[in-house]
Amino acid sequence: MSDTYLTIEAPGEGLYKEKMSRFISFAVPVVTVDEALACVEKYRKEYYDARHVCWAYMIGADRKCFRSNDNGEPSGTAGKPILGQINSAGLTDILIVVIRYFGGIKLGTGGLVVAYRTAAAEAIAACKIVERLIEDCVKIRFEYPLMNEVMRIVKEEQVTVVAQSFEMDCEMTLRQRRMAMPRLRERLDNLRAVTWLIDDPTAEDDMPA
Repeated sequence: MSDTYLTIEAPGEGLYKEKMSRFISFAVPVVTVDEALACVEKYRKEYYDARHVCWAYMIGADRKCFRSNDNGEPSGTAGKPILGQINSAGLTDILIVVIRYFGGIKLGTGGLVVAYRTAAAEAIAACKIVERLIEDCVKIRFEYPLMNEVMRIVKEEQVTVVAQSFEMDCEMTLRQRRMAMPRLRERLDNLRAVTWLIDDPTAEDDMPA
């Protein structure tokens, strides 16, 4: 099972014209729903005179958090084609907004699907696509005499130390790519004096940044 995902490195813009209508598209990297919706609102305010501001987002390495919006266009003719382009490229952590300035000539449902799909594709094409690692966090506790052994494992396994404290006992929060986590767990368990305080990958959002 892969522990990587694809996203865009930085925003990109596209433009598609059809029968006097202009479709201005923006692809933006986002990591939360709130961030995506705030970005949509920003474009609505900036392009207040546009007929439609349609959009779709995909968030999370598992690609299970997504939504699209037609913003007044016939159902399924705008948001769905935009989301389709995100899926075709296999991307996540991305928002695509397509702003339409109506040119006075109706395009029909088929024409709208093509227009929004093409505009979204143009925005993606303007972006650099990058591969990111899926990483999990764990928090451990151990006695100070084990410090050298723990740090040796951390160094050899190329683990990121997110946070640490050294008092009577030592505590460390560690981040490691998902596929390498079982080996890290096994090596630390072999020390026989390491306590796992947080041992749940889904708890990583609660870890210190």
